[in-house]
This record gives sequence, structure tokens and C-alpha cells, in this order.
Amino acid sequence: MERFDVSRRTFLKGAAAAGIASNIPAIGADPAAARPNIVYLHSHDTGRYLKPYGYDVPTPHIQRLADEGTLFRRAFSVAPTCSPSRAGLLTGLYPHNSGMLGLAHRGFSLHDYRQHIVHTLHTAGYQTVLAGIQHVAKAPETIGYDRILPRPMTEANHHGTSATVVAPAAAAFLDSRPSVPFFLDVGFFETHREYPDATAEDRADFQAPPRPIPDAPETREDFARYRASARILDEGVRQVFEALERNGQLENTLIISTTDHGISFPRMKCNLTDDGWGVSLILRGPGISRGRVQDAMVSQIDIFPTLCEYLDIAAPAWLQGKSLMPLLAGSATAVHEEIFAEVNYHAAYEPVRAVRTECWKYIRRFGNKTTPVLPNCDDGLSKTLWLKAGWANHHLPQESLYDLTFDPTEHDNLASDSAYVQILDEMRGRLHHWMLATKDPLLQGAVAAPPGAVVNDPDGISPNEPVRPA
Repeated sequence: MERFDVSRRTFLKGAAAAGIASNIPAIGADPAAARPNIVYLHSHDTGRYLKPYGYDVPTPHIQRLADEGTLFRRAFSVAPTCSPSRAGLLTGLYPHNSGMLGLAHRGFSLHDYRQHIVHTLHTAGYQTVLAGIQHVAKAPETIGYDRILPRPMTEANHHGTSATVVAPAAAAFLDSRPSVPFFLDVGFFETHREYPDATAEDRADFQAPPRPIPDAPETREDFARYRASARILDEGVRQVFEALERNGQLENTLIISTTDHGISFPRMKCNLTDDGWGVSLILRGPGISRGRVQDAMVSQIDIFPTLCEYLDIAAPAWLQGKSLMPLLAGSATAVHEEIFAEVNYHAAYEPVRAVRTECWKYIRRFGNKTTPVLPNCDDGLSKTLWLKAGWANHHLPQESLYDLTFDPTEHDNLASDSAYVQILDEMRGRLHHWMLATKDPLLQGAVAAPPGAVVNDPDGISPNEPVRPA
């Protein structure tokens, strides 16, 4: 127990210095019994378009999480695509290291499901439970949860993954008052497309569309529908939150609230702009400062090592992220000089890598495709508007360099500007070093999909077009 005692004392000392009222349960004879429960709340395609991040999106219960916890304003996924991003958080590995190069339901998978966090938590005495979507295995039984909660599966409730079904199932589990510490994985389909119809309330506020999208009747309607989906998401969060409260579990439960990547609009989801791989991240629980905002740049790949230190669990040797405990304790203001992300496959193959520092973003496209991979953008009103305006013929540069201070929406590519040659070389070097250090297969040429995987034609238009073997 000495390693935990030291890390615990370090955390509590830093927390006290930062004014954090720590209420981590004391460790007695049975460390597992004293550890907090964990509820992992995650949504689909939400980015940071939520009320706690300054957007007028109807999510008051997610706002409550932020009011009672710590919100990370600059959190990022390791990929702006669904399964690779989730796998990064749950294995602590970059997608090209975990094996999750594409979408689980299209035939991609982890190299080793024993690297999923549930197996590490098993060794610490946790019961692991899945409610709703997981999207890192074609069959959830592959992963190794102790329990998979039943749910009715219909097309109307997105085959059992809508918050309207998942939240009641999660609440029922909490109402059973489990006697051992648990890891409850609560995955909501929302806010994935297709969105529900917008109500008059969703339209009444005269919402502007997301920042990279032009303001037009079609895009305002599209975002109104997103807001309708966010309402359903937030209602699910309410039900889980209130179940924890009524069963006396709230103050001994660490809640991790996040999403997989940016929202499903052009130049966002599936793109390595900040609007593509930027995510919400809120932690609420024992020892976590209440109402605090963290501006440090962090990655979802850091969550696994953070949990290991927070819970006094030996960190697996394969983890590639860094613990966020120094930030939470107030003993550090940063843990990263740079963060990385990648795209391999979504609907279609699109090999891209990126590195981000505090001030700069470098994106490198590989392969011969120089126009948008349109199947990697979900169909919707905003996409249709862009297509009518000639989006399919836009040129995509092999390299992009953005000054994030003066160009936060990443529209002014400085890669060909001679004034920025030194910065371009530095950012190229950072990315190349990471690719070498992580043995990125893209250095050897095109990355192959596993046998049996299916993909779209990169020269197609829609992800709903016929697929073919990869």
C-alpha cells in the first residue's frame, strides 16, 4: 500500500494547496471496498457544443456536472472518428497501436481486448457493467464486461442505444444498490445523426450554426435538430445523476462525462481541426474540485493512466498517455507540450496525422487523394448545402499549418508561407518523431484494413452508398 499512500498524500497535499475540499474515502483493510464507484457517461458526436462550453444548447444537467466538478476546456480525442477515439480512451493507446483503425461494426477491432480498461478494473475488485453503446467491438460480449444490461432493440430507439432506453437501464442497475465498487459504462447514441425533428423551442432561439459552418436557413435548421438530440442526451444524464443521488452513491462516485469527437457537420467530425477532435470532458467526484475550469491541453488517452493513479491501481505498461492528477491536484498547470491524433478509416480510407501545441497545428495528409473524402461526412442539411456549392471539387493540401492564436478556426494555411519555414519544420519533426516512436504503420505505406472489413469508395458521396471489402 505504500505506493498508493505516497500518491494519495501527494494528491491531497496539492489539493489542499489548490483549495480543493478532498473527500476521497479513507483506505482501510480492504482497499477495493473503499474505492469510489465510476460512472463513464459518453455521447456520440457532441464535441463541445454543450451549455458548459458556452453554447446555448439545452443541457442543464451536464451543466450541473460542470458546476459540481472540473471541466477541461481543451480536451481532445486521439481520433475524430467513432471507434478509434473510444478505443483510445479505453485502452490508453493510439489507434494504430490498439488496432482500432476503423469502425467496429464494419469489421475493425482491437488487437487484444485484454487491454480494455475493464480488465484492469477487474483486478482491483470492480464489477464492470455496460449500459448502451460501446462501439469498440462488433459484439459487446467480446470485451469482457461482467454484465451487459438488457435493453429493447428497435429502429426507433437506435437499436437500444438511445438515452431513452439506456438511461432507465442504468438507473435500474443503480437502484439495485450493488455491494461492490462498480464501473458503469453508460453510452448514449445521441447526438449522432439522424437527428430528431426540431421543436418550436429548438428554433425559437434563432440559433447560429456551428462556427465553421455558414449561416443559412439549412444550417440553422440542421443545428436546431442537433439541439433536439442534445435535449434527449441531457435527459439521460439527469436520470443517471438522480439515480446516484437517491441511492446515496453520488458522493462516492467518480463521474467521467465526455464524447467521442466533434459534431457531425462538415469540417468537424472526421477532421483534424479542433472542431473535429476537440471534446467535452468533465470529472465530478471524490477529491475533484467543484466548479473549476482547467485550461491545460489534455487528451482522452490520459484518462486511463489518470484512473490508475486516482484509484491506486498499477498502471499497465502499454499506456501511452499521462496522468492528469497533477492538474487535478493543482501541482501543475500543464502535462503536455504536444498532443497527437490520427485518421485511418471511417466510412472510407483517409490517412491523416496531426500534432497540436499550445499555439500551432500541423496536419499531414498521406496518399494521393487531394479532394474531400465525402463519405466520411455524414449526410445532412449542412453537407447538402456544401455539395451544392461545389465542395466536392475543393483542393486539400498535403500539409497544413495553422496559427491557433490568430486563426482559431484553421482557415489560413501557412504551410507555403516562407515566413513560417522554421515553425513548419519544427512541427513536421514533432509529428515524424511521434510516428517513429509509436511505430506508426503509415510510415511504411498505406495502412491495410483487417480481413473482412468493409469500406466505402473514397471517391463516393455518402456513407450510405454500397460498401465493398477493404
